[in-house]
Amino acid sequence: MAEKPGSSEVTPEEHYLRRRAFIKNAALFAGTALGVGGALVALSGGKRAEEVAVEGAEVSENALQHNTSPYRVDEPSTSYADITSYNNFYEFGTSKSDPAANAHTLNPRPWRIRIDGEVDVPQTVDVDMLIDEIPLEERIYRMRCVEAWSMVIPWLGFPLHKLLERAKPTDRAKYVAFSTLLDPEQMPGQRRRTLQWPYIEALRLDEAMHPLTQMAVGLYGKRLPNQNAAPIRLVVPWKYGFKGIKYIVSIRLTSEEPRTSWNLAAPGEYGFYANVNPEVDHPRWTQATERRIGDFTRRPTLPFNGYEDEVADLYSGMDLRRYF
Repeated sequence: MAEKPGSSEVTPEEHYLRRRAFIKNAALFAGTALGVGGALVALSGGKRAEEVAVEGAEVSENALQHNTSPYRVDEPSTSYADITSYNNFYEFGTSKSDPAANAHTLNPRPWRIRIDGEVDVPQTVDVDMLIDEIPLEERIYRMRCVEAWSMVIPWLGFPLHKLLERAKPTDRAKYVAFSTLLDPEQMPGQRRRTLQWPYIEALRLDEAMHPLTQMAVGLYGKRLPNQNAAPIRLVVPWKYGFKGIKYIVSIRLTSEEPRTSWNLAAPGEYGFYANVNPEVDHPRWTQATERRIGDFTRRPTLPFNGYEDEVADLYSGMDLRRYF
């Protein structure tokens, strides 16, 4: 388990909400290529990155009561400005700046999730009721994108197993399938055929029930802004970021392995498991190194994104090159 960082290593709220800090961060990134594809952070829909981040903070202005979790990596957190202005959500566009510019069309409340399939107690739950009923905790996790960029994010949420246990999985349940909202009016990117909509993802049941797997409802102690998948998303820190499905409306437990969006779109490039493995390159780029947003140099990528001690036993005996 990662050690708890010192108080100086986590960006304090008064810092990341200061406009001066946002301007400094934006200046550092202006004109700098970020990750695969060379996207830039300086502009977002005609707005400066720090202005988009301030708007995100206003959306999430109400702090949520929470506890501090022992799951906290000993690395500085990525700034709120960068986390809220550099995103991959094709539901709002294919540019990293599109979600911050376009996600205002989404209405995140009320929001309900249907849980069914191989369960004894199928149910529909309201996200705000979950926030009131299940104790929230802050976890500072690494996030590694399949595109070879990364962040360190202070998520606020609860373990997924606490939600699944309410539905009482049957003995036939082996997998957990998730589906995103399908609504092109709220998510105009769904009008384009970049992927088959709605976005779908899945985990094995033992992965879903692992204590590291989190349902996030907040960021930096406050509610998620729309561009970061308000009101609820999945976080699986040892897998590439595309496994962390957003805007979830359906959770279905199954006996057979479900298909997933990126595996359907490009099965030779994206496997079902998507575990972070620096020894298995993407067909078009290396996965051995990554660029942390906020840095100018690359760093080695860690097996299982640094969570090898906690999760490697889930894959004992598996060929991780074949089951990528």
